[in-house]
Amino acid sequence: MQHEAQNEILDEILASSSLEELQTVKTKYLGKNGLVTSQLKEMGKLSPEERKAKGAEINALKTSLEGAVEARKEVLEQAALEAKLHSEAIDVTLPALHFPVGGLHIISRILADLEGMFGRLGYRTVLGQEVEDDLHNFDALNIPWFHPARDLWDTFWMTDGRLLRTHTSPMQIRYMLEHTAPLRITVPGKVYRYEATDATHESMFHQLEGLLVGDNIRMSDLKGTIAEIARGLFGPSTKVRFQPSYYPFVEPGADFSVWWENPRGESKWLELGGCGMVHPSVFRAVDDLREALGKPRTYEGKTGFAFGLGAERIAMLKYGIPDIRYFYQNDLKVLGQFRGELETLSILEAL
Repeated sequence: MQHEAQNEILDEILASSSLEELQTVKTKYLGKNGLVTSQLKEMGKLSPEERKAKGAEINALKTSLEGAVEARKEVLEQAALEAKLHSEAIDVTLPALHFPVGGLHIISRILADLEGMFGRLGYRTVLGQEVEDDLHNFDALNIPWFHPARDLWDTFWMTDGRLLRTHTSPMQIRYMLEHTAPLRITVPGKVYRYEATDATHESMFHQLEGLLVGDNIRMSDLKGTIAEIARGLFGPSTKVRFQPSYYPFVEPGADFSVWWENPRGESKWLELGGCGMVHPSVFRAVDDLREALGKPRTYEGKTGFAFGLGAERIAMLKYGIPDIRYFYQNDLKVLGQFRGELETLSILEAL
């Protein structure tokens, strides 16, 4: 091949502006059907002397072209890399993108707030089991099978005779079986009632149980504790009212309410939970169970109080939420308002 033709091919290689164009040129001259390969195939027609000289010439051309292709390939690859880096460069001075973030569910926040308040009063948080037996859920709490108060709890029964706990009170019995007075605990958790769902009732909701046992515990201690928690939840000027009520496991028993001024300007007494002094029958049942387990009877002569708070009830009162079902419908218009610090507002207005 003449020297001028070789230079033309080299110029064509150097003129390739992309890897695709370079591959096309390489195939044209060095491919299986390329010009150089075709000349090698024609060498069989030459005499031995001509074949030797022609072979050296073609091999030199082939080596030159392959070197030129590789050199051009490196240049084009480097240029492609630089172009990619330039197009994908990040300007670190630009403001960051705002991505939506999650947050704690409002009920989790209410329970955490309550646990923090009681923790500062010296209460220990313990957890109970959601699947209970009849003994701990009813009998030991002064609610035997024939007691009419059983009708106050619509119970989910399981096929093996166990049940989904109807309140967090069974943990009172379980904790006193393993510990002696003085003690003060709170028990947060889910409870279950077999009842129709409406704006104020759900078949599953959250309670926080409280129990304090010691010597010479009085009703005034209970009232002071409830008043302190109410002020922590609703502000230092919150007023609390106690009214007599019946619960089988306390005597005397009471319901407690707060004077509530809601975001719509309405003011009235709203019930927050139930409480009372631990019934002596509950202490006797605990001592009977302890004795059956080979443990000493330690609760005779002790006194204490217990109370229960509904987390959904508190959230509905504090933030103007009109329907308990909003908590579990996964409506981001509702839940999204409680990702940061909770603010007093009316969900009705937000919707």
